[in-house]
Amino acid sequence: MYKQKREDMVQSLERRGYLESSEVIEAFRKVPREKFVPSSVRGDAYADRPLSIGEGQTISAPSMIAIMLEVLKAKDGDKILEIGTGSGYNAALMAEIIGPVGEVHSIERIKTVAETGRENLERNGYEQVKVIVRDGTKGFEEEAPWDKIIITACAPEVPDPLIEQLKVGGKLVAPVGEYYRSQTLLEVEKVNEEETKVRRHGSCAFVPLVGEYGWDEGKV
Repeated sequence: MYKQKREDMVQSLERRGYLESSEVIEAFRKVPREKFVPSSVRGDAYADRPLSIGEGQTISAPSMIAIMLEVLKAKDGDKILEIGTGSGYNAALMAEIIGPVGEVHSIERIKTVAETGRENLERNGYEQVKVIVRDGTKGFEEEAPWDKIIITACAPEVPDPLIEQLKVGGKLVAPVGEYYRSQTLLEVEKVNEEETKVRRHGSCAFVPLVGEYGWDEGKV
């Protein structure tokens, strides 16, 4: 049942222009989304809308995830930093795209969410994804530099530490703007140590990115 729903989702996203590259399409075909959502919403795993995963967090709609991954353009062997592990689904997709020689390090600030995401990843064969509990707005300097960085929560602006930890020629994708209001998906390319190039990819809606270089936890 879920396999057919997964295929229907992939074909729908292709028809609507959200999925384009063969690598991202194949990842969406392989990763069982139903195993990355709570049992209470498993029947809606392939609906094109966000789903609650608890603790005020969500798993994004498949179309939104597809947009972000198509913009990110991860490739085989990339070293990727993800800010916001959530259920682990997005990290699993990226792990499929970059292959066994690539690396995905995923940061989650909420310990219980991180534990669930880690369990989901391990249970589905993605043990190579490393889940870390810390303030994602500060990045992960110990493992920098990164080929790609993806932020799966809304930031007031792109955190400076993440730009600093990005390789020259690397790319960062993030929703930026007012949480629960107007947000824009940004693609930031690091041209050199002093310069970045920013492209805008339309409006989006994400939960707030909380941390020292994000939103104040007491105000969200």
